[in-house]
Amino acid sequence: MPQFIAFLRAINVGGHTVKMERLRHLFESLEFTNVETFIASGNVIFETSSQNTKALETQIETMLNDNLGYEVATFITTPTEVAAVATYQPFSEKEIATAQALNVGFISDDLDQPAQERLMALKTNIDDFHVHNRVIYWVCQKKQSESTFSNAVFEKTLKQKSTWRGINTIKRLAAKYPPSPK
Repeated sequence: MPQFIAFLRAINVGGHTVKMERLRHLFESLEFTNVETFIASGNVIFETSSQNTKALETQIETMLNDNLGYEVATFITTPTEVAAVATYQPFSEKEIATAQALNVGFISDDLDQPAQERLMALKTNIDDFHVHNRVIYWVCQKKQSESTFSNAVFEKTLKQKSTWRGINTIKRLAAKYPPSPK
């Protein structure tokens, strides 16, 4: 059965506390199997026979909204996609070596050219961005608290929902849940 990784927005941030055991049970209520959570920030690994990731996102978002009482944007990936994100080189080695943070943003749809231009207009001497498919890479040269960029700024500027993870979380996920051999 195919394995998926759901990246959930608004889990254990902004006053929305959800125990991982409850999150696992909620995913199991959708008849997903082998449900696991990975750190307490809204990363859920599960298996299902469905191959339609957009339908899965909608199904999970509806179920979470019904059970948690607030909107939880959901972004479904596969272990193969997570492995590709973990190894992708969006910036030079020097930029990454001197950065305080490298974050990965998951979005629902590819950014068209005007949206990419709006994102690049947010670039500063602290922040730089790279777009690759439905993933945004954000390198921050100083502490993120010194940056003017945030998920809220992204969503307001691009009118698209997103959720962000540190690259180390993505690398750990890729190591723990590697793509299955064909």
